[in-house]
Amino acid sequence: MTTIRIPARFNGPPDSGNGGYTCGLVAGLLGHLPCEVSLRAPPPLERELSVESVAEGVLVRDGETVVAQCRRSVLDVEPGETVTIADAKDASGAGLERWTAAHPFPTCVVCGPEREVGDGFGIFPGPLAEGRFAAAWSPHASLSAGDGTVGLEYVWSALDCPTSAPLANWGDGRPIVLARLTASIDGPVMAGEPHVIVSWELGRDGRKREAACVLFDAAGTALARSRALWIELRET
Repeated sequence: MTTIRIPARFNGPPDSGNGGYTCGLVAGLLGHLPCEVSLRAPPPLERELSVESVAEGVLVRDGETVVAQCRRSVLDVEPGETVTIADAKDASGAGLERWTAAHPFPTCVVCGPEREVGDGFGIFPGPLAEGRFAAAWSPHASLSAGDGTVGLEYVWSALDCPTSAPLANWGDGRPIVLARLTASIDGPVMAGEPHVIVSWELGRDGRKREAACVLFDAAGTALARSRALWIELRET
């Protein structure tokens, strides 16, 4: 039986997997073609999760509980314009202040301000003009697939948290969690090289919120794109 496991390093909330990392791990089961991954339950850490092939893709289960569902998809996100590395760094600096002050999950591997450099990804999107957000990202060598490129599950991770930046309540409301991520990896992302991530809101419907993001290299080439559905948690 095929299984997958989410290492403890790649948490989002303290006791469950980062949504983007989990989606990337599951998308790898279909060869990282453009895929849509829906999260049905909090992904548990350090546990063998069973993989079931179904007609439309794969299901990932924790016992009887469906954790994730993946199918091939088409992504309707246009890259738009990038920003300079310098502007992205400035936005990240402002973003870090905001994420430090109001992050509901401060140890998240991608955007958690309490993670050490090289352990966490250090992606802190900050606001630009016209509702866009940006972050600078130089992937750590530990994310390399061995040939200098960043492992695709880590690229999926980087396409997740930035989409929350235009949607989050920022300390004035309930947290939001990833429910679905659709992504397309269009070119190699190189470890140690500077990149820019730009995100923006697509719309809201009650507790549902959608956003998109694009990962660019320093020359402005779009390397990866995503569209994410986030859900605001109910009051307990």
